[in-house]
Amino acid sequence: MSRAFRKRGARVAEAAAYRGQNPATTAWAVLVAISLCHMINDVMQSMLSAIYPLLQQEFSLSYGQIGLMTFAFQVTASLLQPIVGAVTDKNPMPRSLAFGMGSTFFGVLLLALAHEYWVLLIGAMLIGVGSSVFHPESSRVARIASGGRFGMAQSLFQLGGNFGQALGPLLAAFIVVPLGRPSIAIFSAAAMLGSAILWRIGTWVEGRRKASTARARPELSLSRGRVVMAIVVLALLTFTKNIYTASLSSYYTFFLIEKFGLTTQHAQIMLFLFLAGMAGGVMLGGVIGDRIGPLKVIWFSILGILPFTLALPHVGLAATGVLTVLIGLILASAFPAIVVFAQELVPGRTGLIAGIFFGFSFGMGGIAAAVLGVLADARGIEFVYKICSFLPLMGLLTVFLPRMNRG
Repeated sequence: MSRAFRKRGARVAEAAAYRGQNPATTAWAVLVAISLCHMINDVMQSMLSAIYPLLQQEFSLSYGQIGLMTFAFQVTASLLQPIVGAVTDKNPMPRSLAFGMGSTFFGVLLLALAHEYWVLLIGAMLIGVGSSVFHPESSRVARIASGGRFGMAQSLFQLGGNFGQALGPLLAAFIVVPLGRPSIAIFSAAAMLGSAILWRIGTWVEGRRKASTARARPELSLSRGRVVMAIVVLALLTFTKNIYTASLSSYYTFFLIEKFGLTTQHAQIMLFLFLAGMAGGVMLGGVIGDRIGPLKVIWFSILGILPFTLALPHVGLAATGVLTVLIGLILASAFPAIVVFAQELVPGRTGLIAGIFFGFSFGMGGIAAAVLGVLADARGIEFVYKICSFLPLMGLLTVFLPRMNRG
């Protein structure tokens, strides 16, 4: 089988779906398995930010050093993803998923065993490398397994990730905090399980590719310049969303401890509320987007949270909990819609799109988190949340997105 044929065959399911020709029914077992692995991957990520208070006490870290850890993780986890996605669009490597999870395995062990700050940085970066390998290829797997139900498949895939992000703080609160940092090593077993599952998924994708016959990719109805502008707008919207998400995932526990005097465990439970709200929102966003179109979901999500983000820095503890859930629910609903909208704009480039929206935009949010850490050191953590509360105003950029024919 020629190399060119393998490349064309790897994109068959995507191209056929855009032409209204679904090459297979929905592969539910594969979707559930890839969602489970997404959960494992993101448990490790969210646990990293959830144990920041523990690391701060043990290693006497400043907010700036915490921000640098987030930066080190995000550079490897996110900024590399567009490159990985572009490469795997041309040369799909589904079995690389298992090796990416192996990098996560070693990163988790380093976090558990580190005795110096620089070792923590390396551990965070190894977890980031695993994430960078995982997202482009796994997003392609989800699309191939969708059977044409793109919004549902994207939501199910992302639900695993968001559920993992929500579990991380709880696992940190009830296992890592009571047992100590070395107990993080327990979760390396989950990474080993994920690696085994991903190897089987890679084998399934290889079989699907070899059994496929290449079809022509569809013609775009929009000019290249219009498509590029729309992708830039979607990336900016995702970037804005991720800055706010990073401000919560990295510093929300400190905000609650400082403002309300909560314990670390109680603050992590509050962080779980936000992440659980995001898990619910990401599922609703894709399913509803299949029915009413992703553009309407994007409008509602990006601007709909503005009243809640503006109120958050000024309310009491109970209201903070309620607003946290609402913000997570509404904010996360945009992401499946944004990804599906972008995939429709650039068919056959799932890896690149995943790299941009799972990767680059998240990475820029991580860079912003480092800046927010420096700002928190200088002006206080409450000041950071007052500034971030205005970020949803960037949602007005949605007006520049094209109205696409979904018929």
